[in-house]
Amino acid sequence: MCLAVPGQVLNIQDDTLRTATVSFGGATKSVSLALVPEAEVGDYVIVHVGFAISKLDEEAAQRTLQTYAELAASSSPEDVDG
Repeated sequence: MCLAVPGQVLNIQDDTLRTATVSFGGATKSVSLALVPEAEVGDYVIVHVGFAISKLDEEAAQRTLQTYAELAASSSPEDVDG
């Protein structure tokens, strides 16, 4: 199963891959913005395997992050293991 996660662009380096630091609820990761050249600092992007694949508005991003948080809070270790 693949999962794409929304995150907020914190800064952008103007390198070949247009690398950005993206925040996922406080955890940060380096992400390529090469596929989403219109993304700017402050925007929310959907990230899959280290690449931003689309932009989305803040409201949609917050709804998705809230849903992930609710799912994580409601799952038990038995649910994850199998």
